[in-house]
This record gives sequence, C-alpha cells and structure tokens, in this order.
Amino acid sequence: MSWFIQTFKSSLGKKYIMAITGFLLGSFLVVHAIGNSTIFWGREAFNSYAHHLHSLGIFVTFFEIGLYTIFFLHVITAIYLFFENRKARGGKYEMQTNAGGRTWGSRTMPYTGVVIFLFIMIHMANFHFVEKTEVVTISDFVTKVLTNPAYTLLYLIGLSMLLLHLSHGFWSLLQTLGISHPKYDEPLRVVAWAVAAIMGAIYILITLLMVISRTQLL
Repeated sequence: MSWFIQTFKSSLGKKYIMAITGFLLGSFLVVHAIGNSTIFWGREAFNSYAHHLHSLGIFVTFFEIGLYTIFFLHVITAIYLFFENRKARGGKYEMQTNAGGRTWGSRTMPYTGVVIFLFIMIHMANFHFVEKTEVVTISDFVTKVLTNPAYTLLYLIGLSMLLLHLSHGFWSLLQTLGISHPKYDEPLRVVAWAVAAIMGAIYILITLLMVISRTQLL
C-alpha cells in the first residue's frame, strides 16, 4: 500500500492515476452506452438487456464496488490536483498549456467535473436506487424520468458537460502516456472529439427519443 501512497504524493503519480481511472471510467461509459442503445430496439429489448445484466448477481455487486472505488479515486485525485495547481498559480486556477494548446475542454475541466458529479448523483437516484419489479421495469423509470421536461433539460446539460469533459480527458490521457507529436497532435485531437461525440450522441439520442415519445402522447 505504501507504493500507492508514494505514487499519490507525487504530481506525476497523480496524473497517472487520473489517466488510468479516467480510461477505466471512459471504458465503462462505452459499455454502458452500448447496453443503453438497446432501447432503440424497443422496451422489450432494453428490459431484456437489464434483466440479463442483473442476473449476474454477485458479480454485478463486485463490479459496482470496483466502479465506485475508481470513480471516487478519480474525483479525489482531481480535487488534489486542482488545489495544487491553484496554489502553484497564486490562487487562480489555470490549466497547463499542452502541446495542442488550450481548449474549452481544458479550461473548464474542473467545473464540468463538478457538474458531472452532481449529474451522476441525480442519475443514480433516478435509476439505481429504485426498486425494479416485473411490473415496474427499468424502461418504465426511463420513460417517467426522461419524459419530464425539467429532467430532459437537466440530462441534456449534464450529457453536454460530459461530452466536453471527455473530449479533453481522452486528449490528456494521450498526453500523459507520452503519445504526442506536432505532426499528429491535431489528428489526435480530432479523434478525441470524435470518441467523445459518438458516446455523447448515443446518450443524447436516448434522451431525445423520450422527448419524441412524449410529444406523440400529447
């Protein structure tokens, strides 16, 4: 355990922790997006996916514990880095200029992080900490929440912040791993945005699908 403490104490170590945990969280979002996209094939397909997932039983519990650990480690490390950078710059936070220059993603990283954290807490309260039964399924909760205009707006804002956060997060991962060269930085930035956009688009399309469903019911 001492090796982890020593790693966490160093500035470079914290950046590697951010990169690794960010990569793992991003990987989860990809898998989660693929699973959630089953809703495009209808309620039965989505409920079937959720049923098969939860039929894994204790493995789901172990996975969730691991995911929570990674998530909070990412958040705690981000907070440490934020205050270290703030202290080093005389109280004013400013992202370091990287090889590709500063972007909206880099400038807003800590603030989009806060919005995403609050968004995830609301999302968990809406869909995870609720009782699903054969009568009231997960698709019923999705429909109920996302057909509410206030939640529709909230989810669109939260997902937009997630897209912005991911765009720079993926870029930072490449930088931390030393994957940087003036010749390839711009194409890599395009790839970072494309990955974030594809993931964000799936989640946003699910939200918009619920909006369309609502208007058809009116």
